[in-house]
Amino acid sequence: MNIGQAALDQLFLKARSYNGYTDEPVAEAELHAIWDVMKMGPTSANQLPARMVWCVSQESKETLAAACSAQNAPKIMSAPVSVVIGMDTDFHEHLPDLFPHADAKAWFDGNRELREASAFRNSSLQGAYLIMAARALGLDTGPMSGFDGGKVDAAFFADTPSVRTNFISTLGHGDPASVYARSPRPAFERFNRIA
Repeated sequence: MNIGQAALDQLFLKARSYNGYTDEPVAEAELHAIWDVMKMGPTSANQLPARMVWCVSQESKETLAAACSAQNAPKIMSAPVSVVIGMDTDFHEHLPDLFPHADAKAWFDGNRELREASAFRNSSLQGAYLIMAARALGLDTGPMSGFDGGKVDAAFFADTPSVRTNFISTLGHGDPASVYARSPRPAFERFNRIA
């Protein structure tokens, strides 16, 4: 069933990445709602390796901003919320609960390289689900690179050394004045082929 043009516009076609936000606050309940939607997106063997830190306090935003580029630090400070999307390379320890259909933990025991690749791939998916969940729930995001991963890890994941930062995003009610003109999106033929 097609979800309709309005939903496609809200999720993709008219949605934008924001560099600034209005003063409208984001409630903690909205962060829970985002998680409750995004956790339903598929990951390999239900790994769910993303570990999120929602920076709401002034102190946590200052800490995150200090690890960001000069261009991104002001975005962190002015956003109602910023979120660190981390990836847990020991996600397999949770698979007996999260994927009870098979001994999936055994697939990853003793194979750090496989766990790292899988944690990166699947936490990236979860980060994308976060963006789409936020949009579906009436919020906007500003996903970004441009940060020192080691500093972010030290600040937010020091007590969980198996977790490292994948990327970060701002979150709130986007200010339309903060977006640039939409960059080009190529036709199918440019980057696709049917084999």
